[in-house]
Amino acid sequence: MSSSNNDSPPVSRIGDADNRPVEVILASWVDRFLAWLIDFIIVSIALGILFVLLSFPFWFPDFSNGMAVLHRNFGSLHYLVTSSAFFAYWTYFEHTSGKSIGKRLLKIKSTDLSGKDIDIKNAALESFGKSFLLPIDVILGWLFTNNKRQRIFNKISNTIVIKLKPEDKLAENIRYRKD
Repeated sequence: MSSSNNDSPPVSRIGDADNRPVEVILASWVDRFLAWLIDFIIVSIALGILFVLLSFPFWFPDFSNGMAVLHRNFGSLHYLVTSSAFFAYWTYFEHTSGKSIGKRLLKIKSTDLSGKDIDIKNAALESFGKSFLLPIDVILGWLFTNNKRQRIFNKISNTIVIKLKPEDKLAENIRYRKD
């Protein structure tokens, strides 16, 4: 009985069956940025539609002057709502599958340091830096980077972003066994 698991990290194994070092392929900064950009565009479009729908009553002529004042007063609130939506989006996807929509398209995944799925606490920690403090998180991560390509909040949450192995060809991985 054999199964194909495309969510597991690509590995090369060396040594005996009990004590095998495992090699995990880290995702490049470019792939990570492109995945973030795809997610940013998707969530921004969804939030834009939501904000338009919520502000629709203010479009009528009676509210035209008040809308400009109202819009200026929501600067900080807009940032907080938007960042919170990104935080919820990334926390959900990082915890449930390790892959946001952008990561799925680029075939990368967030895992713990051993390549296993991350729990909700670490998903939230990792997502916090991406949602609220991304420039600081990335710049400090690059300055104090290690061999694991971690942002600061990746280090805090003990997470990494890995490249997924290519899909296995069905014909080569089928094994039949009789009872």
